[in-house]
Amino acid sequence: MEFKEVNQLPIDVEKAIKKRVSTRSFEARSLTDEDKKKLMDFSKTLTNPFGIDVYVQYISKNTGAKNIQLGTYGTIKGAKDFLAITVKDEHFAMEAVGYQFENLVLYATYMDIGTVWLAATFSRKDFENAMEISSDDLFPCICPVGYPSEKRSIIEKFTRASLGSKNRKSWDKLFYLEDFNQPLSSKEAGKYESALEMLRLAPSATNAQPWAVVKERNNFHFFCNYKNGISEDMRKIKHLDLGIALSHFQQTSMSEGLSGKFEIKNIHFSIPEHMHYVISYISE
Repeated sequence: MEFKEVNQLPIDVEKAIKKRVSTRSFEARSLTDEDKKKLMDFSKTLTNPFGIDVYVQYISKNTGAKNIQLGTYGTIKGAKDFLAITVKDEHFAMEAVGYQFENLVLYATYMDIGTVWLAATFSRKDFENAMEISSDDLFPCICPVGYPSEKRSIIEKFTRASLGSKNRKSWDKLFYLEDFNQPLSSKEAGKYESALEMLRLAPSATNAQPWAVVKERNNFHFFCNYKNGISEDMRKIKHLDLGIALSHFQQTSMSEGLSGKFEIKNIHFSIPEHMHYVISYISE
């Protein structure tokens, strides 16, 4: 498979990554027409390394979905607008969604628009009634968009506390040198230290951070971490999360003038049972 080149985001990527938080309390108003147009026009320029078409639909309670209930099971307060993401079911579809839509999330952050990935805590039937979707489409997630409320709801405070949103796994739990037996230090990461640190800060479902990276010479091998017995829906979410991490890694690399390409490599070291090889980045 030949992977595609992607454009570098026209923003300060590291600043956006550090600024981005999952917003669950919004002002009870829609985006302005200007902000909506700017966000959706930018969305149309985005691609992903996998060459897969990722579709983003804008749904508003104030327009097309006025008489349709858009359920988020009480997890979101005040949101009037949502982005719904669909993709055809093919290899790397979830990684493509994670990569491409996270780039839009970072751009929204740059615009001071609040976002939060929702992969399970929403009513799919409600949203499907308000959007264009085919029977063979995957509909993995939605994203409320709006202006963050200055006051967080009790549910948001509880959710952030229960998920440990401010906590991230340490380097020695995520990054390895040559194989899975030796942790990678920030010094050994060299010029890719920032890219790996921004990857470490990537959002993921329940803050699970289901990824691992092995640096082998100039190769960075990416793995998805999950038990073999999990459901197919949960497996898809894990691979979507890895796509988000890949976005952070490559976009940070490009912002620092580093170049490389994605490839599928043969892995010659021992892989733990719960680690699933996905892709490699070859630094140039």
